[in-house]
Amino acid sequence: MKAKKFDDDFDAGKDVTGTLDLTKARRVQQTPKRVNVDFPIWMIEKLDREAKRLATTRQSIIKIWLAERLDRPPAD
Repeated sequence: MKAKKFDDDFDAGKDVTGTLDLTKARRVQQTPKRVNVDFPIWMIEKLDREAKRLATTRQSIIKIWLAERLDRPPAD
């Protein structure tokens, strides 16, 4: 399939997933990279309480909150 047809079909809302080789798919700039961050105990305890309340992990809470903050427009 030519790129133009693919784009047209996609823009028209057609299902184009059958034309893709998803075995080689990857998300751009989504490769995880491990970092170490030291938090005070009080902060860890609050993160753990919030994670428990939301039935998720501490790591998930941190990633979600950081992503939300980084997506905000800069404050002037």
